[in-house]
Amino acid sequence: MPLSEDEQRILQQIEQQFYDQDPDLAGEIGRHSVYAHHLRLMKFATVTFILGVVVLVAALAFEHSFVVAFLGFVVMLGAALWFERSLRKLGRAGVAQLTASMRERGFGDSLRGATDRARERLKRDEE
Repeated sequence: MPLSEDEQRILQQIEQQFYDQDPDLAGEIGRHSVYAHHLRLMKFATVTFILGVVVLVAALAFEHSFVVAFLGFVVMLGAALWFERSLRKLGRAGVAQLTASMRERGFGDSLRGATDRARERLKRDEE
């Protein structure tokens, strides 16, 4: 059921007061979505999967033991399951929001945005 004009006006006033009283918190909340945590977990799972691939390939290429290669495979399997679980928790709405934001900004812009944020964090840590 849609909101009436009065209710919409009241919500806009509350939102404006929130931005006026605490602009830092309002900006921080505006930059994050409900799905940010699960997206972050999916990124970590992807990095872990790639690490498992590197261990597996290195163990087989340099003729190390098959136990090390098997451990690399187990890491890959665990990371894939972790990614899948995070994806399920993200849900259809989260995936739709993610793809919509990637379409708006473009994939390259999304990656550049992530690297820019990482550089900003490093600069803040150095200061």
